Amino acid sequence: MTADPKPHLPDHPQRYALVNELHARPYPKLGVPGHAVYVAFKEPRDAANRDRSKDHDHLVDLLTRHGAAQPKAGITHYGGKIGRHEVKWESHTEFTTYLAFGKGVSSRAFDPAETEIYPDSWIDAAPGGRIAAVQIRIEELPENPDDISPLLEQWFVTESLVCTWVLDGAAVVAGDFRIDPNGQMRFAVFARPGTGPGRIGRTVQRLCELETYRAMSMLGLARARDLSKRLNALDPRLTEIVDGMGNDANSAEETLHDLLEISAELESLAVQHSFRFSATGAYEAIVRERVEALRESRFEGRQKLSEFMARRYDPAVRTVKSAETRLRQMVTRAARAGELLRTRVDVERSAQNQKVLESMDRRSDLQLRLQHTVEGLSVVAISYYAISVAGYLAYPLSKKIGLSKELMMAGLTPIVILAVWLMIRRIRKGMGGH
Repeated sequence: MTADPKPHLPDHPQRYALVNELHARPYPKLGVPGHAVYVAFKEPRDAANRDRSKDHDHLVDLLTRHGAAQPKAGITHYGGKIGRHEVKWESHTEFTTYLAFGKGVSSRAFDPAETEIYPDSWIDAAPGGRIAAVQIRIEELPENPDDISPLLEQWFVTESLVCTWVLDGAAVVAGDFRIDPNGQMRFAVFARPGTGPGRIGRTVQRLCELETYRAMSMLGLARARDLSKRLNALDPRLTEIVDGMGNDANSAEETLHDLLEISAELESLAVQHSFRFSATGAYEAIVRERVEALRESRFEGRQKLSEFMARRYDPAVRTVKSAETRLRQMVTRAARAGELLRTRVDVERSAQNQKVLESMDRRSDLQLRLQHTVEGLSVVAISYYAISVAGYLAYPLSKKIGLSKELMMAGLTPIVILAVWLMIRRIRKGMGGH
């Protein structure tokens, strides 16, 4: 007997798409000698919510200029051949990247002709501006590594030159992180003989990503400096308000109004800068990851990538983090001061309410006493008229019994007064009085 086949289990709708995403962006494979030209574009504002169809149209424009096949709409990555170059295109959260690479190098190091694969008119038509532009020259490492020193002195600025072994001595990477007259940042890769094209491709890709994420993370620096100026103006005002909270001469209502105004501005600043500062933290982490992935070691006593980042890059990132921390602390201070001030206002209002209640109690007592006085006068007034009426009614009877009018009136007076008092008392009880 054969075993029954397993029943068909339905897959999640995105299962294959998620697995394919793992293999969608392979590293390029570059031989020696070779060259690579890289460019990244970013829109200046709200790039995360940009119209991505414009990125696709820009890619189509480049491929059309070189007579290459058109990609389908909605893609986030593309790889193909344009002329004698391979090109990789990727769409990221805030930017798009193009990496073109080919065989051979020009006799002139970092020849601007190599960058003509990206025409100037095409770059000018890009949705956004260049955030990174890198030109990489790949050569074979000489038997004596010291022989590359004259080339380094010729190609790069010595002051900021970085030159380091990478990938456990598989290659030497050099660059000065400066923009040349052609608008490119230059890097040189000297690969040991026998180094595979995959390893060289990973090195080139990481250098391009390192520069892109470094540039993206430093976008927060200008924002941090502008924010620091605004915080420098708000901090003394907030401190003055907090210091004056203990002074009873200051109106709590006015102080609370001023504090709410500052708190609203701080919250607005936090909203405006939260995305950029969070992005800076994320990009910084990627920069450090790319540096670690290169597994560098010192080359002939020269500056390593990690040392360059520690001296030139880390202070900028610390400035951004400092501004972010200061903003968060000021928002917290303003909120805490607001709570204390609202407590003071509530206490003052409670005291005012207590005084109002005491005043109302006194007025109620006075009103009650006045009511009793009025009731007494009412008894007298009503009794006066009642006695007169009763006198007229009783006068005929008093004449028959021989009682004088004066004695009759004297006898009726207490009886009428008592009757009127009882009547008013009963009426007041019926109306809920006491």
